[in-house]
Amino acid sequence: MRLLLVEDDDHVAAALSAVLSRHGFDVTHARSGEEALQALLPGDQTPFGVVLLDLGLPDQDGFEVCGRIRRISSSPVIMVTARADVRSRIHGLNLGADDYVVKPYDTGELLARIHAVSRRRAAAPAAAGEPPAEEGAPRDGLRLGAVTIELSTRQVSVNGGAVPLTRKEFDLLALLAQRPGVVFRREQIISEVWRTSWEGTGRTLEVHIASLRAKLGTPALIETVRGVGYRLVAPPAAVSPAGPAS
Repeated sequence: MRLLLVEDDDHVAAALSAVLSRHGFDVTHARSGEEALQALLPGDQTPFGVVLLDLGLPDQDGFEVCGRIRRISSSPVIMVTARADVRSRIHGLNLGADDYVVKPYDTGELLARIHAVSRRRAAAPAAAGEPPAEEGAPRDGLRLGAVTIELSTRQVSVNGGAVPLTRKEFDLLALLAQRPGVVFRREQIISEVWRTSWEGTGRTLEVHIASLRAKLGTPALIETVRGVGYRLVAPPAAVSPAGPAS
């Protein structure tokens, strides 16, 4: 996911960028409000999935920047600031911010909030200019060859037979299945599924991957990318919305 970090302190930005990069984010750093607005203008690249906006910027107030962002972009905005008073929070949210994080913050909480606003954005109707889903196409089902995943009911089947999964097993499979072929870093998966950045969770992740492979009966469906993480492998023709059962 592309992420725009708007922060005038280079030391803070460098440290936060390093953490975000380890969790799979493609970070662009803007040092001023104007630089951020220029980065958000429509272009050839994929839109930013999230904007982390510091309020203490050198050229203009962060609240003003948030208002201007809302006029040109639908990317979720998380305000990150030392201003902890309720009036500032209300003002920021009224201007269109999706969340408000007060410094100093826990990195794990910030990552969880980023993923939360991303999920809400993905679940919202397509923004203007984005191609609408095909009429009549199911929005909550995925078919990957013999494997069918129903997101709304949290049910998985293989060749029509139900496969019982634990809550975390389903969350893990659903995360990988919504972006077939994309490599998810171990840190990103742990943050998204387990809501923690604790490295000790890595062993738990390996156990869940092994269990999924065994239950689905298709070990090659989830590929290990050595030293990085995992990705779901399925022939392009095999990936499609899940239609109604016949």
